[in-house]
Amino acid sequence: MLRFAQMFLALAMLFATGFTSFATAAPPRDYPIRPVPFTAVNVTGGFWAPRLATNREVTVDYCFKKCEETGRIANFARAGGLEEGGFQGIFFNDSDVVKVIEGAAYCLALKEDGKLDQYLDDLIAKIVAAQEDDGYLYTARTIGDPKYRFPGQEARWSHCASGHELYNVGHMYEAAVAHYQATGKRTLLDVAIKNADLVCEVFGLDEGQKIDVPGHEEIEIGLVKLYRATGDEKYLRQAKFFIDMRGRQDKRARIYGAYCQDHQPLVEQTEAVGHAVRGGYFYAGVADVAALTGDKEYMAAIDRIWQDVVDKKLYIIGSVGQHGAGEGYAGPYKLDNLKAYNETCAAIALALWNHRMFLLHGDSKYIDVLERILYNGFLSGVSLSGDRFFYPNPLACDMQFKFNHDSLERNPWFRCSCCPVNVVRFLPSIPGMVYAQRDDAIYVNLFVEGEAEIALPENKVTLKQVTKYPWDGAVEIEVNPEKEGEFDLRVRLPGWTRNEPLPGDLYRVLESDRLPFPPQLRINGDEQDMSALEIDQGYAVLRRQWKRGDKVSLTLPLEPQRVLCNEKVEPNRGRVAVIRGPLVYCVEGADHDGKVMQFYLPDDAALSSGCSASKSLGVIEVVLADGKAVVRDDDGSLVSEDVGIKLIPYYAWCHRGANEMQVWLPRTAELAVARGK
Repeated sequence: MLRFAQMFLALAMLFATGFTSFATAAPPRDYPIRPVPFTAVNVTGGFWAPRLATNREVTVDYCFKKCEETGRIANFARAGGLEEGGFQGIFFNDSDVVKVIEGAAYCLALKEDGKLDQYLDDLIAKIVAAQEDDGYLYTARTIGDPKYRFPGQEARWSHCASGHELYNVGHMYEAAVAHYQATGKRTLLDVAIKNADLVCEVFGLDEGQKIDVPGHEEIEIGLVKLYRATGDEKYLRQAKFFIDMRGRQDKRARIYGAYCQDHQPLVEQTEAVGHAVRGGYFYAGVADVAALTGDKEYMAAIDRIWQDVVDKKLYIIGSVGQHGAGEGYAGPYKLDNLKAYNETCAAIALALWNHRMFLLHGDSKYIDVLERILYNGFLSGVSLSGDRFFYPNPLACDMQFKFNHDSLERNPWFRCSCCPVNVVRFLPSIPGMVYAQRDDAIYVNLFVEGEAEIALPENKVTLKQVTKYPWDGAVEIEVNPEKEGEFDLRVRLPGWTRNEPLPGDLYRVLESDRLPFPPQLRINGDEQDMSALEIDQGYAVLRRQWKRGDKVSLTLPLEPQRVLCNEKVEPNRGRVAVIRGPLVYCVEGADHDGKVMQFYLPDDAALSSGCSASKSLGVIEVVLADGKAVVRDDDGSLVSEDVGIKLIPYYAWCHRGANEMQVWLPRTAELAVARGK
């Protein structure tokens, strides 16, 4: 039983922190908390099952076809001499292809698909052909595109700041591990190993090696996954090298600055700066290496940086970044709504980082951020149909500023299409964030309908969740241990149930909208005294002798609430946002004759919620408010009128054509934009 548990945990770590893993034994040091892999979690219904199905049935194939149409896949064939022609597209397009491979592999791990399996075999054959004899893989240079040849410099590794050679192959390592895990085939894994061996040979502190770092971090995550898959410690050492050399002016002739998180050594950094996607990937990679090496300075650094984000730089939808700031952090409290960038990739990177922070520390505040991202900042990035995408995700639309790469709606594709292909690989990993395990404790992090099998050191437990969350606050968890036994079930009590929309003091609930009662817990029908329960880092600790058929019933107080922002955020002064549990709401023109900027929501306006069904949005819970609108009378004077305001979940906006939208509504008439009667 113990050996089985060790193997299961090793698989869990590769699936959840690297999403996949093949080591036969867990590393000697690792995250203290182990995620339950997505392959052990079967999402059977509720909110997430349709989104997972759409990703599998629509988005994977759609993104492969787009990669074919745009020459991304042909670049590998041309680099390998399988067809004639020059390089097509952007130099980091290689990464788009392998991200879709990673997502497709996750789908194969969950469900057999002979057609998809064969497609991957044929595609990987092109990647094998494109790899140079010593392991180098970067189609733009192999094909010989003059844009990537620099007079007087080596063709390879000469522009690590912006060349994306290391970024591309980092994603390839992730895809290779996922493909091997899903199929048992080594075709892409062997490509990854050969390339990583070359990287380890080229970069390092030994005589003749190159001391440099990737301008766009990601390879750190990939190297750790490769280490987990192979057990070869040189890949872990290489990831640590890239982290240690950031900002080291004493070691490098040139550093790349704050945009690349390369302005200071990591252990001296105190705040999140620069490109938001690079930063999120970097901090996630740091967490991996910290867990595997026990480096406490690393942990202290990402703790500081995380606190900076949640205190000063995090949007209410759980994402980061602003137009005009290079897809990144604009500075403390710089959270404009119309010009919010909130790249879908940044939301994904932030989710990966927060999940790892939970695995390090076991605090539910990291899952609070993760959940806000999942239902809002990430999910708005892909349409309900699975084939239209937002690159940025603003919190307001005035129908003038074309926020989505010169568009006011979700696009079918982008010249730089990192976001659509990132969706493909991230969505199927979400079930791997639902549960976690430490010793004989099981963590219930997210409320998702389905079943999971969890291996404890001395027992095996099946959990079954039945819930309509986030539409309904009722969650039933059936506990079925293989044999009767004592262990902890740690059930997360979301921060929003304590009137904390997100950790930190950036957001707070309007005093009159504070939830009237705490969550309620029952075990086998017996109500538990919440004041007497042990609450540890945001989890209700239920320790008892569990037997088959035991049921835990959790009731969460889902009510609409108005949220205020820290006064230091100038764009939100005098404004209010509406949440209901993990969902952020917005008002959209499609429900109000195309216009929403005239509305304001007084603090005493009544709020209610109700079920709504439509062909465009499906069945959702909307929030109804007794609001007001500022209109210009026939004589030019401004008057306020009572009006009913309908708010929908933020993720669902812009499914009914381009139209105005607001998340942060004025509280008084002064900030509303009048419209004519």
